[in-house]
Amino acid sequence: MKTEFSTSWISSKQPRKQRKYNYGAPLHIRHSFLSTHLSKGLREKYKTRNLPIRKGDEALVMRGSFARKKAKVIRVDIKRTRVVLEGINRTKREGSKVEVFFHPSSLEITALNTDDKKRLKRLNLKETKGEKNNAPNKSGT
Repeated sequence: MKTEFSTSWISSKQPRKQRKYNYGAPLHIRHSFLSTHLSKGLREKYKTRNLPIRKGDEALVMRGSFARKKAKVIRVDIKRTRVVLEGINRTKREGSKVEVFFHPSSLEITALNTDDKKRLKRLNLKETKGEKNNAPNKSGT
């Protein structure tokens, strides 16, 4: 069995190979597994459908018993591919409260954390590329 992770692997129909890719991926590749859909307003503004979720973003829960709850992201667990939202807790039988972990696919980003200059730069590049592609053609065709 191979011990090294292959970044050139494309895909397979076999679930065992898909699971092996996900479980064996290094953290810098697992970061892309945290991609979450953007809200319609953000999607139009930044000309992109999804982005990896980060601490400080505001997210809307789309699925499960906490659906339609909006909260700020307080922790992102890259290793487990899970996100913790502020103020969303579950009460245990003994009475203590525990954080609820969400998978990024069941969330929607409603507000972005704009503290990171690199992230803003990447978003602005996509935004300007989208404007260039939508510009009318000068040749008249």
